[in-house]
This record gives sequence, structure tokens and C-alpha cells, in this order.
Amino acid sequence: MKISKLLNKSYLSILFCCLFLQNTELYSNEPVDIWSLENQKDLEEQSLNEVVQDENISDKTLYELQGEKNINSIIELDSQLKSDQIKIVGIYDPSENDVTIDMWKNSDGNKILDLYRKIQKIDLSNDSKEILKISLLTNSYVPTKNISNDQFLKLKRDWLLENSDLNLIEKYLIKNQKIKKNEKLIKFLINEYLSKSELGKSCKVLSKINYPTEDEYLTKFNIYCLINNNKKEEAQLQYDLKRELGFKDDFFEKKFNYLMKYDLSIDETVSEASILDFHLSHRTNPNFSFEPNDSTSKKIWRYLSTSNLLTSIESVDLENEQKILSIEKATHEGNYTEKELFELYKRFQFSINQLLNVNQSYKLLKNVESRALLYQGILINSDIDKKLELTKLLKESFVRDEKGNAFNNELFSILSKIDEKEVPLNYSRFYKKYVQTEKSNLKKIKINNKVIHQSKLINYLKGDLDEDETKKDLNDILKKVKKNKKYFVSIKDIILLETLKSDGIEFDKKYDSLYEVDNSNMPSDLQKLIENEESGLVLLRLVQILGQDNFEDLGSETLLFIVSALNQLNIDKLRNKILLKVLPLKV
Repeated sequence: MKISKLLNKSYLSILFCCLFLQNTELYSNEPVDIWSLENQKDLEEQSLNEVVQDENISDKTLYELQGEKNINSIIELDSQLKSDQIKIVGIYDPSENDVTIDMWKNSDGNKILDLYRKIQKIDLSNDSKEILKISLLTNSYVPTKNISNDQFLKLKRDWLLENSDLNLIEKYLIKNQKIKKNEKLIKFLINEYLSKSELGKSCKVLSKINYPTEDEYLTKFNIYCLINNNKKEEAQLQYDLKRELGFKDDFFEKKFNYLMKYDLSIDETVSEASILDFHLSHRTNPNFSFEPNDSTSKKIWRYLSTSNLLTSIESVDLENEQKILSIEKATHEGNYTEKELFELYKRFQFSINQLLNVNQSYKLLKNVESRALLYQGILINSDIDKKLELTKLLKESFVRDEKGNAFNNELFSILSKIDEKEVPLNYSRFYKKYVQTEKSNLKKIKINNKVIHQSKLINYLKGDLDEDETKKDLNDILKKVKKNKKYFVSIKDIILLETLKSDGIEFDKKYDSLYEVDNSNMPSDLQKLIENEESGLVLLRLVQILGQDNFEDLGSETLLFIVSALNQLNIDKLRNKILLKVLPLKV
């Protein structure tokens, strides 16, 4: 059906100008971006100088320039304001972790890119990811040596996409709106929200950021948001403007006509071209039905799950192996719950002989049946050795088929019911890998004044002691330690003492002989970066050193030089967070 135009071309142009002026007025009331005020002022002065550079210009020439140079200057100024030449980019205030706004000032861009490429090859621990996040998302000047703005900003965008933290991405987009080439981030964010059936969040993001209007996908999404928010006249206007510029999309036009109630005939076509197209297929078809398979995208699986459109576990045919394999994959990706998957496994029926000899019988079955048998074997076995054997086999089976996340919560539930003291030595490493870290996070700090690094001096790191109180407590503890001839000053003790020294909390010289500091383990390249005040690169290097390990997994010697590096750069807040993880006694 051909829609009658709301406006002729002339009227359309007038309305477009009105909208432009209205938007200009709206933006004038927005909060000022303090990071770009200096750039904006310089650019405005430059534009004015170009227009009035000749005081003796004739009236006639000035009149002619109104349609040429003056307009071109305005366009050029607007282009410059929207360019990537932004001096400061990030989310966090540098003071949050005691890093500086010029953390990349002295760094070579080639070294930054090379080190980051190496880090990308590592399966980083949570602690490594946290330091990487601080290094990349702290408000800082862009490095200028051997690296372009585009390269450095792309590094940040790529990391945000890899990390997939939607809150971080949204904050980044809102706080750095002057930066161009953020389309990929914007699309990822609104698509992720829509895949979770959170259309309102997608639309809210588009309303809060300046997205590039020449991008057809983002424009379609915004038009749909306007319709969804009952702003149909504005949606129609934007749609007509887009068509005037040559936009054509038959699928979207049909959905647009249906939502605008121009044509209420049902189109049962289901498009998987994008999550927006899939959503529109669902939204415009009252009888919508869709059966996903292994080739269905993760976003569509998630959309079906969050919209309650997936097949109920109770109705799954146990003979349909392909369907169950798809459910396992969907569980790994978080679209079915582990509880649903393991309830499905309980429905399988096995012989008494198979259940009595699970560790042999499972080898003769197909993957789905073998996992179901292993799980049932875990449930019926009370022998700890046997239970751990089957649990390990089940986890390995999921990992082997690249579905390891389908057995995380249930694995922890099974292992946490087993007392660590009863775990056989050959399963100790497996047990600790999946249980101990989670349990240790639940423990509280206990002060033990018999050990320096577990003493009440820890309260200084928490901010609960001032310098005078800390100095008094420090000398009292060292006095007791010196009297105790059997006390051995450990590396962890030295780490805490050197930290206090770094912060200006000195102890009496008579205690100097209690220990010596060995900095021989400090990598020479790291020390050079410290001396050159390249704190950004130091943080990246620490991420590489830490790698797959968390701070609790490090040896004392490694921890010593990491803390020494942070002490030398006065990155105290980050240092204190690390020390509170590794020094205190926790129960």
C-alpha cells in the first residue's frame, strides 16, 4: 500500500529546519562537557577569525559570503566539534585509583598496541580484568607518540565489546559523546538490551546519546522507538525524511505500515537478519511461532528465552537428541537455566546395571545420554570418592563439547556440600578450582596481632586508622616482634612495612635491622617504565604478569615487586585494594 505523503518537499524542508532549531535549543540546556570546553573555545575563535579576517571587506562581498564562506565556516566548525580530536577520554576520575590524567603522556603507542595484543591472547582472571579496566577507562589524555586517536579509541571500543559490560558501555557512550565512530558500540548495546526483551532500555539509550543519523539501522531503531512511545507523527516525519534521502527497506516498510495501522494484514515472514527485524516479526504477528536450532544466533536464543517463547522442558521429546543438544548449548549461553537442563536429565531412564556402573556405562552412550547418566550417578552416590569422580567426568564432558558454563552453579552446589577435609588428594585441585575461591570471598577479616601483616595495621589500608595512630601501633608491634627471637619476618610482613614507609609512616631506626628488602625479582623493563612515569603502561604490564592468576594465587616475591611498583608511582588506592585481598587472615 502506498502511503500518502504527509508533506510536500518544501513543507518538509521547513519542518526539518524547525526541528533542527528546536534540537539546538534543547542541547543548549544540556550539562557542559568540561573536558572539551577548551577545544570548543579555540574552535569558535578560529571560526570567527576566518569570517572577519578582513575589516575592509565590502558590503557586497559580505553579502555574497553569507551563502559561501560563512556557511562553510559553520559547517567546518560543526565538523571539528564532532571530530575524534578529543584530548581526554574515559569514564573514571583518575583520583578513584590514584592514577594521573597524563598516565599515557610518555608512552610509545607501538608499545601500547604490542602489549595489548599480547594481553588479548590471555584468558584473564577477574583481578587482571579489573586492572585492565582501570587502565583503559580512566579519564586521561590520549597518547600522541606513534599512535593515532583512532587507534587508541578503537582499542578502548574493542575492549568494551569483548568485556560486554552493558553498564560500562552505556556510561562510556554518554560521557564521550563528542567521539565519532561509536556506531558499533551503540548497536551492540541496544541489540543486547533488545535481546533481553528490554526494549525500553534500548530506546532510552538512543534518546540519551547522539547517534549518527546516516546509519540506517540506528535510524530504523529510533523510528520504531518513537512508534513504541506513541510519538507517531514524529516517527512518520523521520521515516519520510529518510525516504527522501533514498532509504528503502521492504521488510521494515511492511512492519512500519502495520504499527502505524496503515495496513493491518498479518505478514508471517520471520527475519533473522537482525535482532530488531526478529523482534518486529514477533511484534507484528499475533500467532508468532519460532523453533530455534544450533545455527540460530545467541541474541535470538536469548530473546526467545526472555520473552518466554522457548519450548518448555517438560514437553521436550527425549528421543530428539538434536533438540537436547541445542538446549545444552542454550544453557551454556544462559538462555535456559541449569535447573531446567538438569531436570531434563532426570527424565532419562537407565537400567539398574547402568546406574551401578556409571563410570563405565556412560562411555557406551551418546553425549546427551552419557551426561544424563553421569548426573543421575552423582545424585545417587553417597561415597565421596565416587561422587567426585563422576562430577569431574561430567564437567570434563561439558568442557570438551564447549558447553562448560552449562555446569557451573550446579557444580558448585554439589561440591560445596562436601567438606574439604574429606576430599581425597587426587581430587583436591579440582575441588579447590571450583569451590575454594567462592568460599573465600564470603570470609571476614580477623585481626591477629601476633603476625605483622595480619595485625591491626591492616585497618590503615581500610582507611580506619590515621597516620599518627598507625605509627604508634606500628612501633608497638615491632617492639614485640624484636623481643620474640623466634619470630620470622615474612615477605608479606615486608610488603606491609614497605607500604607504610612509602606513605610516610616511619618507624624507629632501631627496628631497621629486622629485615632487608630484595628487589631483584623486579623485571628490568617494568622498572624502566616506572622511572619514565609511564603509569598506564605499568598497569598493562601488571595485567600481563598477573594473567590468569588472581592476586591470592601469586607467590610472595611476585606480590612484593607488584606492590613496590605501585608504591613508586603512588598508586595507593589500587595498591590498598590488592593488599586487603592477600594480607589479612580471613575466617
